[in-house]
Amino acid sequence: MGSLTIGAFARASRLSAKALRRYDELGLLRPARVDAYTGYRYYEATQLARARLVVWLRRIGMPLAGIREVCDLYETDTAAAARAVRDYWARVEAETAARRDLATFLVGQLSVHPAGKDAAMSSNPPTSLTTPPAPPLGIRYAARSDRGLVRETNQDTAYAGSRLLAVADGYGTEGAPASAAAIEAMKSLPDVPGLADLPDLPDLHGLPGLPGGELLSALAESVERANRAVDGFADSGTTLTAMLWTGSRLALVHIGDSRAYLLRDGEFFQITHDHTVVQSMIDEGTLTPEEAASHPQRAILLKALDGTEAHTRPDLHLQDAHPGDRYLLCSDGLFTALPPTRLHRTLTQTDTPTEAVDHLIALTHESGAPDNIACVVADVIPL
Repeated sequence: MGSLTIGAFARASRLSAKALRRYDELGLLRPARVDAYTGYRYYEATQLARARLVVWLRRIGMPLAGIREVCDLYETDTAAAARAVRDYWARVEAETAARRDLATFLVGQLSVHPAGKDAAMSSNPPTSLTTPPAPPLGIRYAARSDRGLVRETNQDTAYAGSRLLAVADGYGTEGAPASAAAIEAMKSLPDVPGLADLPDLPDLHGLPGLPGGELLSALAESVERANRAVDGFADSGTTLTAMLWTGSRLALVHIGDSRAYLLRDGEFFQITHDHTVVQSMIDEGTLTPEEAASHPQRAILLKALDGTEAHTRPDLHLQDAHPGDRYLLCSDGLFTALPPTRLHRTLTQTDTPTEAVDHLIALTHESGAPDNIACVVADVIPL
C-alpha cells in the first residue's frame, strides 16, 4: 500500500481529518510527508497502528499528553506502554469510586424520602446500600517538615494522626501561619455520625460502614472551614493535600500542587492532579512534562486556599485501603528535588514510615533542598 491522503487515512484509522490536523500540530501523529506546494498531508500504512491506538486511548478518556506518552512508549517498549495505561486507569477508578459512593448515597436518600415530604436526609443509608464490614485495618504514620537548605523560613506544614494525614505548602508573606491554620482547621472534623467519637489512637479500627457520600461532604466542609481559617493572612495562601482514615478507606482531599502517592504491590502511582498552569498545559498537549520542569510559570497555581471563594473547589476521592499499602503525601519541595523513580525506590526499601520520611528528607538535602519540605508517610497494616 502506498501513501494515503489525509482523507483515506482518516477513513482507515477512524479519526476525522480535523483530528488528524490537530494531532499533527501537537506532534502526536505527524504525517509521513507534507507536499511543499499544496500543503496536503500524506500518511503511510505503517502509521495506522499508532493512529488506532490514539482512537482507543481517546475512547477511555485519556488526556492528549498521556496519549502521546503511551504512543511513544508503544513504539519502543510495549510493557511500559501497558503500565502507563494501567496507571492512568487506576486514577480513573479512584475518581469513579468517589462519585459512585456519593451517587449511591444520594439514590438511597432520595428513595427513602419521596418528594414532598419535609424530612431531613438520614445520616445513614439503607441497610442494603451499606458497605459490608472489611477486615480490621490500622495505619502507622510519620510526618516531618523541614526548612530546606536555601529558604530563610519554613512555610510548609506536615501532620499525621490516627484520623488525619495532611501536608500544606504556604506561600506569600504569611505562608507559614496560613498552612498551619489550614491543617489545624482540618483536625476539627464536621458532625459526621460516629466520626467525631473516634479516639486519637494509632490502633484505630475505624468505621468501615461510614457512608461515602457523607464522608466526602464532610471533607468538603472541612476545606471550606480551612479556607476561612486562611482568610486574613495578607496576600498569602496555601495548598492542601489531606487524607482521612475511616478504618477501611482513605478519603482524599486535594487542592494546589502538593501531592499524594500510593505504593501498592510494588507499583507506584501519583493519585492527585496538580492544579497548576503548567499541568493544564500538559493536559492540553501543548507542553511536555520535561518542558514543564523549567517553565517560568511552573509555580503558578490555578487552585489554592486563600480565604476567597474563587478557585477553592477541591478534588475529592475515596481510596479503598489494602494491607501493605504505603501512602506518601508531600509538598513540591520534595518531589521536584527527587524524581518518581527515587521516591519509588526509597519507599520500597525503607521499613517504617519514620525511616522513610527521614530518608526522603535526607535525599532532598543531598539534592540541594532549594525549597521547604513537607512529608507524610503512612502504612496500612492488619490489626
